[in-house]
Amino acid sequence: MKKVLALVLFAALAFAFVGCGTTTTTTVTTATTATTATTATTTTTTTTTGPSTYQIAMVTDSGGIDDKSFNQGTWEGIIEYAEANDKSYKYYKPVEVSDAAYLAAIGLAVEGGAEIVVTPGFLFESAIYEAQTLYPEVNFVLIDGTPHTPDYSTFLTASNTLCILFDEQEAGFFAGYAAVIGGMDDLGFFGGMAVPAVVRFGIGYVAGAYYAAEELGDVNGITFDATHYYYLGSFAPSNDAKTMATTWFNAGVDVIFSAAGGAGSSAMAAAEELTDKYTIGVDMDQSEESLTVITSALKGVGEAAIAALTDFYNDEFVGGRTISLGAAEGGVGLPADFSRFGTSAAAVEAAYEALFPLVVAGTVVAPTNDTASLAAFLTALGVEAAQVIAICDAAE
Repeated sequence: MKKVLALVLFAALAFAFVGCGTTTTTTVTTATTATTATTATTTTTTTTTGPSTYQIAMVTDSGGIDDKSFNQGTWEGIIEYAEANDKSYKYYKPVEVSDAAYLAAIGLAVEGGAEIVVTPGFLFESAIYEAQTLYPEVNFVLIDGTPHTPDYSTFLTASNTLCILFDEQEAGFFAGYAAVIGGMDDLGFFGGMAVPAVVRFGIGYVAGAYYAAEELGDVNGITFDATHYYYLGSFAPSNDAKTMATTWFNAGVDVIFSAAGGAGSSAMAAAEELTDKYTIGVDMDQSEESLTVITSALKGVGEAAIAALTDFYNDEFVGGRTISLGAAEGGVGLPADFSRFGTSAAAVEAAYEALFPLVVAGTVVAPTNDTASLAAFLTALGVEAAQVIAICDAAE
């Protein structure tokens, strides 16, 4: 997926850090921007002979660079580009989840010499709305969001900002489809928060599962209980999430897809304590995190960061716009390894390889982030009306 996405992005856009010598960790505790004074923490690993300024900066959202998901995938892309192109880089972790803290961390990045700042996640939308005006000489890459005022009354993507979105409904569709083709017939879904990207993952997942069931000849032969579709309210792991996953598994759920960042580890932990219970990872290939991960709904966040940085340093960066990356652009998909489906691995791989070009061509269209489109999709497949209503109510 990486090569295809990079090539497409170049056209569209026209884990540990290993250093030489002794490494140090730098923590900065006070930051002042042009409009706010607050506390922020930055962490980086540098060499004793490293630079005093850093050209490429990333500000993390509520997760960290080791969240095994969205932040980590983006950070790894930045590292890959920077080390291949002799660019200095650093990440900044805000002390809290707030617009003020995010803006303070961005201010630290700019003060530290950042030429381009990458911010992964919708939580940065309001902070970037302000930062792009405060720092017109700096370029911004906002992944999974578009800049707006806190009250959503005004949206503006300035000429120094590029927004990159993904068609998560397609990634979710592939994941649900593979699970059912692979023999799972009782499914669950964890969402971190009911934000557009997560909602798209969930709706696509449901649609893909029933599409596979219809393809197998029994569209009502799977179970997707509405009570097993839940938004956790957080992207962080918790005992409550693990307990809920355990309860679902004991009630018969075979697999849980967690579009919930680090909170997905809670479902993995629950599955590990049981027999023949599975999980689906999100954003990046999470198979190394747990043997229960049968596949992952991939988003090319790292590849998107690499492509944006490449354009920036080739003087080809075009801001003031939003692009969306789906299967057709190589932006979403599943990992190439299907071995954890066991005896069904070959069948799942063949079915996925047959489905993928249909989605690319638009022959199969996954419903997006509104329950009306999901309801229409399920109804057309012949899913029982009561089930359609229950699932759509849960997805809202």
